[in-house]
Amino acid sequence: MVIAGTPARAQDGCRFVTIGSASVRAASEAGIALDDGRVVRLAGIELAENAHPPPAGEIVLKRIGERETDRYGRLMAHVFVGENGAERWWQAELVRQGLARVSARVGDTACARALWRDEQAARAAKLGLWGEPYYVINKAEDPAGVLKSRGRFALVEGKVESVRESGGTIWVNFGRRWSEDFTVTIAKRNERVFSAAGLEPKSLSGRRVRIRGWIEERGGPWVEAARPEQIEVLGN
Repeated sequence: MVIAGTPARAQDGCRFVTIGSASVRAASEAGIALDDGRVVRLAGIELAENAHPPPAGEIVLKRIGERETDRYGRLMAHVFVGENGAERWWQAELVRQGLARVSARVGDTACARALWRDEQAARAAKLGLWGEPYYVINKAEDPAGVLKSRGRFALVEGKVESVRESGGTIWVNFGRRWSEDFTVTIAKRNERVFSAAGLEPKSLSGRRVRIRGWIEERGGPWVEAARPEQIEVLGN
């Protein structure tokens, strides 16, 4: 796949740690197979069906936070492709072209914001997946519509009706019918992670937000938020 445009620049706020360089042997939707036998999955994004990992060649692998693998043993990494003496951040390229969405876990709020901006630009221009009804952003005010995305990664926008705490769970409610309306839960043990990122869960009441995550059903549609990057505040 050839991507046109200005090379993506890793934002200064992104806390990347270089893992090393590697040669790509093969690439598919399942991951990037390296010459040394490792398989890499692109961290921080959810690929569209027609997106492809970088072509064969030399790449630089970077991570944010601790080194991690997915349940299939694939290395989760950010990929940088060299071009004309500069590095192109492949994840940002794919998001900018509408070939991927920002995932529920980026690992760093500053990097998430950088990718959100690229995603917003692609969405406004209806590039790639944003021109397809399948990827439409769900509305929290339409819980039945949100439930159509059950079992899938999706984005949901809406105004938070209330934020309540019960036991070890913080409930972010998007309606008064708690057993039917869209709800986001945050484990109380994770509250400090959100606060450290400048996102106090209790401050969300009355705000319009965009939620990203896997849609489940618990009475009504429900998303579990384990990372602050899953909640994007849109305004008052």
